[in-house]
Amino acid sequence: MGVERGTERSLARVRKFLPRDADALVAIVAESPEASTWSEESYVKLAEENGALGLVSETNGEISGFLVGRMVGDQAEVLNMAVRARDRRTGGGGALLEAALKDFGLRGAKCVYLEVRESNTGAMAFYEKHGFARTGRRKGYYRNPDEAAVTMETKLTG
Repeated sequence: MGVERGTERSLARVRKFLPRDADALVAIVAESPEASTWSEESYVKLAEENGALGLVSETNGEISGFLVGRMVGDQAEVLNMAVRARDRRTGGGGALLEAALKDFGLRGAKCVYLEVRESNTGAMAFYEKHGFARTGRRKGYYRNPDEAAVTMETKLTG
């Protein structure tokens, strides 16, 4: 994959998720309360599924963020995404999302969906900056704490 993007502060390199990366993803989520909590086994299992996408970003040789998603038919979904707090706003999240949208598009996806905690206004602004629009709300979607989700979507062009 080899997508690189960054600022003077860091340079993020995006690559495919490997099973050995699962513990780093769990550690990133531990410092990202807005992200969904998954087990190491869940990441590995998803990576083995048909249509799955797992990407990690590396900054200075260390995993700094990740994105996992899946594709069914011509629709794709971002299931979870997080970037280490110290590496936010340095381009890694954008590089991950751009790489995922490119991958989904190359596989024939026409649209990409995701859900965001209603309180996570920063994430919503990030996704809107990358072409997503708010499409709805799902009451009681998240747990710990209980919270609604805002649904978002972007159309991909061939």
